[in-house]
Amino acid sequence: METDLDCERVLEQFKAAGALLEGHFVLSSGLHSPNYLQCAIALQYPHDAQTYGHALARHFVDRKIDTVASPAIGGLVIGYSVATALNVKFLWTERQHGDMTLRRGFTLRPGERILVVEDVITTGGSTQECITALEKEGANVIAAASIIDRSNGTADVGVPRIALAAMDVPAFTPDTCPMCEQGDVPVKPGSRSSK
Repeated sequence: METDLDCERVLEQFKAAGALLEGHFVLSSGLHSPNYLQCAIALQYPHDAQTYGHALARHFVDRKIDTVASPAIGGLVIGYSVATALNVKFLWTERQHGDMTLRRGFTLRPGERILVVEDVITTGGSTQECITALEKEGANVIAAASIIDRSNGTADVGVPRIALAAMDVPAFTPDTCPMCEQGDVPVKPGSRSSK
């Protein structure tokens, strides 16, 4: 299985899968962007998810990871794939009443060494919320990882992190969006509502 994917190869695969879109989009953060990454499309075939999972896992084989955790829903497939490659437990956090929490009977040991895995990091908000929820339960989050880093390295999640590919994609608040100023109406292709 291929585990040495460079940035260019990852982005080529996303384009070939129809998972790297161009236009005017509303991101889950509420920001507007000319590019959208639909990771669900890129990960719909198990072989592809395994390839990305193994490529991320190779960065952590010597880090004594106990558990991989992901924020639901975007990180579930890739998180599970990384946990499979590392042969460790997988769990996730999800929103309950607006707060990211650990649910479904998942428990952590004090100091459990956790790697948080996301599909895409833009602002790092979901990853940071996941980390906070895990640390509240006594976990030791040692690192974070994603397939794509839309912030091109600028998002700070409070722990060291890696990505298979980094992009420098502009993102705008709705009131400063040049595409909106030109009258272009944004679309929200992801799973959350645009409200």
